This record gives sequence, structure tokens and C-alpha cells, in this order.
Amino acid sequence: MPSRQTPQEKNIEVVVRCRPRNSAEKKAASPSIIECQSKKKSLNLNADKQSKTYSFDRVFGPETSQIEVYKSTILPIIEEVLQGYNCTVFAYGQTGTGKTYTMEGERSEGSATWEDDPQSGIIPRTLHQLFERLEGQDCEFSVRVSFLELYNEEIFDLLTSPEDTTKLRLYEDASRKGSVIIQGLEEVPVRSKDEVYTIMSKGAAKRQTAATLMNAHSSRSHSVFCVTVHIKENSCDGEELVKTGKFNLVDLAGSESIGRSGAVDKRAREAGNINMSLLTLGRVITALVDRAPHVPYRESKLTRLLQDSLGGRTKTCIIATVSPALINLEETISTLDYAHRAKNIMNRPEVNQKLTKRALIKEYTEEIDRLKRDLAACRDKNGFFVAPENYSALTAQLTQQEAKVASLTTELSEVSSLFAKTSGELGQCQEQLGGLKEDLTATQATLTHTKGRLRDTKKDLLETRVEREKNKYLFEQHDAVGVKLASEGDVLLGTVTASVQDVDGLQAKLDRRRLVDDANQDEVTRFQEEFKSHVQCLEGELQRGLEQQVHSLTSVGNHLVGLLQSSQQQVSSVTEQVQKLAGSVRSGLHTIETQQESMLSTTRVSVHRGKEDITRAWASTRSTVSEGCQAKITPALDSIQATLPMLSETLVELQRGVIEQLTTQEAELHSFASQQQEQLQALSELQQSHAQTQGSHLQHCTEVLKERMDEMHRLQEAMLSDLCNTFSTTSQKEEEHSGAVQQKLSKASSDVAAVTSRLDSTVLAATSCVGTKFSQATDLLSIVQRQRQVCQDSA
Repeated sequence: MPSRQTPQEKNIEVVVRCRPRNSAEKKAASPSIIECQSKKKSLNLNADKQSKTYSFDRVFGPETSQIEVYKSTILPIIEEVLQGYNCTVFAYGQTGTGKTYTMEGERSEGSATWEDDPQSGIIPRTLHQLFERLEGQDCEFSVRVSFLELYNEEIFDLLTSPEDTTKLRLYEDASRKGSVIIQGLEEVPVRSKDEVYTIMSKGAAKRQTAATLMNAHSSRSHSVFCVTVHIKENSCDGEELVKTGKFNLVDLAGSESIGRSGAVDKRAREAGNINMSLLTLGRVITALVDRAPHVPYRESKLTRLLQDSLGGRTKTCIIATVSPALINLEETISTLDYAHRAKNIMNRPEVNQKLTKRALIKEYTEEIDRLKRDLAACRDKNGFFVAPENYSALTAQLTQQEAKVASLTTELSEVSSLFAKTSGELGQCQEQLGGLKEDLTATQATLTHTKGRLRDTKKDLLETRVEREKNKYLFEQHDAVGVKLASEGDVLLGTVTASVQDVDGLQAKLDRRRLVDDANQDEVTRFQEEFKSHVQCLEGELQRGLEQQVHSLTSVGNHLVGLLQSSQQQVSSVTEQVQKLAGSVRSGLHTIETQQESMLSTTRVSVHRGKEDITRAWASTRSTVSEGCQAKITPALDSIQATLPMLSETLVELQRGVIEQLTTQEAELHSFASQQQEQLQALSELQQSHAQTQGSHLQHCTEVLKERMDEMHRLQEAMLSDLCNTFSTTSQKEEEHSGAVQQKLSKASSDVAAVTSRLDSTVLAATSCVGTKFSQATDLLSIVQRQRQVCQDSA
């Protein structure tokens, strides 16, 4: 047989998995206090009053999937199982943190493989992977599994029938120190990976679970799923060897607080047993870490089952599961401290000895023969229902024990005699002890005095040490301050150098700024000169426009004055004709009166006879006078009436011409103002890029010019409105005057005196109208002069 490899110590591998917050924790608004850093392999716990960081071999956060946990943690262990090692993986943590989910998982619907099924746990994935690896190798193999639970410190087989509640016994394995044998535990052969879920379902159905306030499917027992692999190999000599590997997958029951879980009666006793076994497991881990001389494996069946996995010859991995919620802070800290201590446990993994086919068959044959003998004795009820060979072995063992008791009795008599002899010696020793006590009292007094001096010396020494540490600290601080000052000096020197460079750059920048300011000043001066020339041109244009407007208004005034003078001449001629006609009328009337007086004086007698002749003569004379007056007055009135429309037309044409000239001048002024405004806007944009003050000055000038232009426009509009009102008033008066003249002409035919008086009133009205027109013309001239003065002032 090949020799075993020399075992080397190796730390237990510890990984931590943090599940997401469940619905109860979210409903309670309990915040997450755990931050998982998978790359750094660390876990930060940040509570209100404490913060701590733990380091582990691997850390899996809430978002980690089942396949990631399996590939990172279990996949390398399967290779070691196939090499012939015994390996153990067990999950530990508070109840409801996902231990059973991590180990067993849940089966999704469909026929997904272990890689595709997201809910599958470590146990089904392990068996699937084992069969895939073994089937890929060209060798013979066999896989056997067992499934047991530890419930209330009693071991039960989970693969037997549900009615079988036989309690299994635990024995030490004499062939392998630290290992145990479970009597009557059934190992089921597994021929394909499709049988895995059937076996797990059978075991899970028989396992003890119950609902608590912290977990609806809380496991009330520890379970151990053991996979044993036998692989046939051929040695160099052609001898057939069998390599054995064992993989223990342990799902521990969760630690829980009875007050929080709400467990009572039976569940409370279950929780007490669970916590007791987990407490023993913690003491075993502490003893192994502290390398204590005694490790309390035998205080619990759980620690006896895991004895080889903790400090033995097995490769072990612990998966600690925790909750991220604040309400589980105490349990989380306890689990993390437990896992952190377990990292320091040292195992000595050792490859299982390879057996020859003949030795393995012999071992199986001996086991079968022993079981057959026990079965036959039990069936025949012979003796104590054991085989005779076993009974003979027990008898021989009893004989050996009786011989041992006899030898112990002999030793007891020898010890009794020795005790009597020792008692005499003890009396002598007591006497000596009295003398020694007196010496001891004196020595104690001396010792007390010496202790006092030693206490004073220690005090002085402590003060000296404190002073030395103080001086040392001062020297270190002085050195540190010196180094810091040196570094700060270097920094300041660099800062000064940089400041000098910045000052040089600032001086250069100021020089460039000065050049730019000079250029800007030159540009401002050039702009001012250009602006002054443009303003002078603008003033010239305004002066010429004003002169043209004054000339136009002067010509309009002269034309109006000529029209007024011609109207006055016509009125004067009409007045002279009317006066001549009135003189002729008066002379005729005087002649008639004279003739009447002569006729009255000469022919008073013939008055009555000549009354009709006089009446006819008077009528004829009156008609003659009326016809003569009408013949003389009608042409004058017709000429006046004809002159009035001509005068109205002349005034309308004059008004139209004035309006056209003013409109033309207004359009020219508008175009000139728009051109000047565009030029001023361009100049303003140019000036704005160079100086803000020049821009504001231009804007002010533009606003003033615009106000003056608006004022000119308002004056022109007022002048136009006044002219229009004057012309309309004059026309209305002329029309009224024409109506009055027509009425007067109609009445003049009936009464000469009335005609005469109305002619006088007409002359007076015409004279007043001419005076009104003359005054209006004078006002127009004054308005034109004021406008001219305003334009000169604005220029």
C-alpha cells in the first residue's frame, strides 16, 4: 500500500453570506447595518454606537446568487474529495438567515441543470457535479449517501421509513482517532444524479421543522448529509486500489432568542437543546483557538460528530449566514465573532489510505459475518441475543476486568500501609512546621518591610519611567516638529518661487494691459473724432433742412400775404363801388325829394289829382332806382361771390402744398433720422466694445436727438393741425359769409336801406375776416420762427 503524505496544518476556511432584508424587517423599517465588500473580502458593520470591520476568506453580499456561492466555495472542495480527502462544509448562523436555503435550496420547475437552476443549493449541486466528474473519468466508482439529524441530543436516520423512529448510537472509531461510527445508520447507494432530489425530499419530509416568529420554516434539528465516494484505481504494479473520499454537508439549526422567537413548551425545550449544542460548539472552537489542553468534544453529540472536522484530519469550510437588519444586531455580532474566531482553528488534512480490493472485500466480509451472527442470535433468542463469539469476547473482557480489580485491591492495601507510615512522618513534619511558622512570621515582617521599600522604589521607578517617556515624547515631538517645519519651509519656498513667477507673469500681464489700454485710448480718440465729424455733418444737414424749411415757410407766408393783399384790394374796390353806388342812390333820392317838395309847393291843390301820377311816378322811379342799384350792385356781388370760391380753392391748394411740403420734409427728416440712428447704433456697438462710458454717452446723445426729433415732429403736427383748423374755420366762415351775402342780396331787392346797412355790415365782416386771416398768417410766421429757433437750439 502506498504511504500517506505528511499532514500539514491548515486554517479552516470561513466565508460569510449576508441575505437581503425580508418582508418583516422592511415592515419594521429596520435599516441595513452591513456593507459587504466582496473584492476586499471584508464586511463593515455600522451600527449606531459601534462600528467594526471583519475580514474573512470570502464575503458574499445580498445580491450574490446560489451558483456564485457554489463555484467560489464548494467547487474547489469537490476536487479535494475526488483526491481522497475528507471534507466538511457546515452552515452556521441565526435562525432565518438562509442556512437551509444555502445548503439545500429550492428546486425550480422544469428539468434545469445544476448550473441553470438559480434556486438549487449546495447539496444537489455537489452530487450533480460529482456524477459529472466521475462519469467523465474512465474508472469504476460508487457513491453512497447518508442523511441524519440530531434532534434534542438524539440521532435519527432521515432515509428510513417515516414510521422508523429508532435512536442511533454513537461509537468511537478505533481505526481512526477522532472519528466516530453511528450504529445502524443506513448508507443509500446513488446511481445517477436524478436520484438526488428524491433522496433530499425523503430526508426533508422526515426532518423536524416548525414555525416561529422569526422563521416560518425553522429547522429544529441539526442535519448531516454525508457523501462517500469510492473510486477504483490501478497501481503501477497493476494492483487494483480503492480511493475513498468523504464529503460532510452540515446544516446546523439556528441560534435563537426564545423571547423573540415566541417558542413555548416543546419549542422552548428544542431551542434550549439547540442553543446548548451550539454553545458547546463555541467552547470547542475557543479551546482549539487558545490551544487548551482539553477540548470538550464529549459534552455534546454535535461536537462529537464534528470532532474530526474541527482540529482533525478533515478539510473544513464554515459558511456563516447573517441578517443585515438592525433589529438582529446582537445575533449578527455573535455570529461574526464566532466565525472570526473559527478562522484561527488549525486542521491537518490527510488523504485517506487507499485500500486494495482484497482488503476492502475482507473488511466488508467481516462486517457482513458479524451482522449475520448478531441477526442469527437475535432470531434464535440464544443467550443475550448476541453471537457466541461476541459473548466469548465479552466474557474474556469481564475476566480481564476481574483480574484488574484484584490487582487494584492489592495496590490499595499497599497504599494503606504507606498511608500509616506517612501519617507518622506527618506528625514530625507538623512539629517542624511550628518552628517554621515562627521563622515565617519573622520573614513575613521582613518581607513586609522589603515590600514597602520595593513599593517606594517602584513608585520612583514609575515616576522615572514617566519622566523618561515624557522626555522621549518631547524629543520625538521636537523631531517631528522639526521635520514638519522643514517640510513647511520647502512648501513655503516653493510657494515663494511660484509667487515670484506669478508676479513676473502679473507684470507682463499689466504691460500687455497697458498696451491694450493705449490702443483702446487711441481707438477712443479716433472714434471721438469720427463721432465729432459725424455730428458736424448731422448739424450741417439739420441746418440745411432748417434753412429749406424756413425758406419754404417764408415763401408760403409771402404767398399768403400776397393773397391777403389781393383780397384786400378786391375788397377795397368792392367797397369803393358800393360807396359810389350809395352816393348815386343818395343823390337820386335827394333829387326825388327836391322834386317832391317843388311839386308839393307848386301843386298842393292838385295833390289829389296828381296822387295817382305821383304814385305811378314814384313806383316807376323806385323800380328804376332799384334796377339801377341792382344792376350796379349785382356785378360787384357776383365778382365777390366768384372771388370767394377762387379764394377758397387758392387756400385749399395752398394748404395742400404746405401739407405736401411738410410731409416731404417729415419723410426726409425720418429717413435722415433713421440713417443717423443706424450710424449711431453702429458707432454705439463699436464704442461699446471699447468703453462703457462712451457707449452711455452715445446712448444719451441718441436719446436727446430722438427727443428733439420727436419734439420737431410734435411741433410740425401741431402746426399742421393749426393750419388745418385755420383753413377749415376760414372755409366755414366763408361758406357762412356766402350764405349771409345771399340772404342779404335777397333782402336788398326788397329794401334799399336794408341793403345799404347789410352792405356796411358785409364790408365790416370782410374787413374783420381779412384781419383774422392776417393775424393767423402772423401767428403762422411766429410758429415757423419758433420752430426755427428750436431747431437752431437743438443743433
